[in-house]
Amino acid sequence: MKIPRFSRKTLGIPYAVFLLFFVIIPMLVILFYAFTTGVKDPVTGAESFSFSFSNFLRFFSDPTKLSTIVYSLVIALVTTVLCLLIAYPVAYILARSKLKKKFVILMLFVLPMWINFVLRVNALREIFNLLSLAPALEGLTSANYFKTIFGMVYDFLPFMILPLYTTIMKIDQSLYEASADLGGGAFTTFTRVTLPLSMPGIMSGVTMVFLPSMTNYVVSDMLGNAKVTIIGKFIYEYFGNDWHMGSMVALVLLIVVFLSSWLSGGFTADENVRGTNL
Repeated sequence: MKIPRFSRKTLGIPYAVFLLFFVIIPMLVILFYAFTTGVKDPVTGAESFSFSFSNFLRFFSDPTKLSTIVYSLVIALVTTVLCLLIAYPVAYILARSKLKKKFVILMLFVLPMWINFVLRVNALREIFNLLSLAPALEGLTSANYFKTIFGMVYDFLPFMILPLYTTIMKIDQSLYEASADLGGGAFTTFTRVTLPLSMPGIMSGVTMVFLPSMTNYVVSDMLGNAKVTIIGKFIYEYFGNDWHMGSMVALVLLIVVFLSSWLSGGFTADENVRGTNL
């Protein structure tokens, strides 16, 4: 039986259709609402739209909303740094060790991801309650931020470990041997071989942790007693009654995501070039 051959353009049609309906059209809707204001007719109830930058002016002229963006960035940054500090030694030890069962150890970090996200956060909240934290701490803002960041690190840690483990595993063993032959110690080998060649995994993990940490309001609501507001919560609340403002906030977040991805992608490319010159 002869297998039919399809051109690249034909094979790209399903992807183009998916891109059109699930990326381009939703983006156009967000752009439309972000740059318009709506006025409802009191008689007919019909809504008329007019082009305006008022949504941006309203958002960026409100100190509370601006501080929320800053808080979101700080929470995401702290979460990402903590995940990296914890995940890198774990991934490095697992990748470089000669344990026969190291895949089982890696699976222990991945297993919580198989459980529903909300259930995991709720279980973590119950653990905090079982620890019987002092009632005075429950009202402190710092305690709410601590529990929020703790919950995000717990939830996003596997997303940092997996790309790091995969990247370090792919490093050619002969590079370590060459470093040792040239008199490089453990620290020199790590800084000149392992760290530069693991940068793609670092940037991949940073992207996978940093971006969701800015929008995951479920953790901040459940562990932060709904007193820690991040930019994702703004999007959720505004889309309930004001699609124009909600679209504007989503567009701002999209710009942040784009800039973060662009910077991390450029940095990864530079590191890949540097790694080939070792």
